[in-house]
Amino acid sequence: MKKEPVNMAQSTLGIIAEYNPFHNGHAYQLRVAQAKSRADLTIVAMSGNWMQRGEPALLDKWQRAKLALAAGVDLVVELPFQFAVQPAHLFAAGAVQILSALGCETLAFGAEHPELDFAKLAAHQPIAEKSHFKQFDETYPTLFNDYLQEQTGLNLRASNDILGFTYVVANRQLAQPMTMLPIQRQTSNHQSETVTDDAHIASGAAIRAAIANGQWSTVERIVPPTTYQALQAETLLSWDAYWPYLRYQLVSQPIEQLQRLYQMSEGIEYRLKRSAMQATSFADFLRLAKTKRFTYARLQRLCVYVLMQVTQAQLPTTLRYIRVLGFNQRGQRHLNQVKKTAPVPLITRVTDDWLTGPYALDGQAGDLRQLVTGINQDQLQHPIRLEN
Repeated sequence: MKKEPVNMAQSTLGIIAEYNPFHNGHAYQLRVAQAKSRADLTIVAMSGNWMQRGEPALLDKWQRAKLALAAGVDLVVELPFQFAVQPAHLFAAGAVQILSALGCETLAFGAEHPELDFAKLAAHQPIAEKSHFKQFDETYPTLFNDYLQEQTGLNLRASNDILGFTYVVANRQLAQPMTMLPIQRQTSNHQSETVTDDAHIASGAAIRAAIANGQWSTVERIVPPTTYQALQAETLLSWDAYWPYLRYQLVSQPIEQLQRLYQMSEGIEYRLKRSAMQATSFADFLRLAKTKRFTYARLQRLCVYVLMQVTQAQLPTTLRYIRVLGFNQRGQRHLNQVKKTAPVPLITRVTDDWLTGPYALDGQAGDLRQLVTGINQDQLQHPIRLEN
């Protein structure tokens, strides 16, 4: 029997995030979104141990969930791998499904230009099969943005504006769409790796670059104390930790096997294999593999699929479960209510049956992290409980 939509008396705010790591900009967005929405409860759908752009998380999903709860989030759930490591429109579709299933009425998101008419842009969603997208001298995102500007006169080139657009498109598909709440970003470029001397807010990319360069005094200024303490205390991961495993996969596997992997197309498997043979580091490999047609994000996602041997059949487009990472008392009360009407199972503990079944990909992603850190990620792990 089909379950009825969640209808909670309280007002519930949803946020889609990676928190890689949780920084002052995220804290600002959270405060503003809570104030503007006047929500009683805040739920975050957060990527697990791999990011949308195909990067490993600095801190694992449990550490990041704990930081989010400490900052005022009430409930943190995991965005499954099947959506988390995907192009923006699939990332958005999965996250929006989750927040809707959990009864969120408002979806807040950061945007470089919150004044944009996102609804107008969404009404001109292009069809990928159009001849406009069959050019091979530009990346798909460039062609996509050119098409939208031609149709609407609106420019959609900033990273978070693009994500906001995909959220609006996904939201329009819901039986009960959420209210969209764009929040002005406090940094101009999501992928900027520079931090000005007097800045107290910077992009995640800039923070990760500062960490890689050992600029801890800069990092301390632009993240909350709880995040800084975690970054100092925990094992931080980057692609360098996985490069030997990735290189082995690319060098040892026959081309025919690589061709069967998810999103492997246009002969890129030959270039990846050749680049892996020549490269001495992951950064060197990316430089050798880069083409005008493939963005760095797409190449990195391909690398994750190679590392995990992901095929199309392993990535269904429908939501099959919601994994709970952490909650406070308000979040737990909401969870107890919503599980009665949620359209998919709410998972608080992963057993062997789940690890070999629906949760297999997420379990595999956790195993990869455990391989290099020694810290269990999934089996018999319980949600983090933060006492109010």
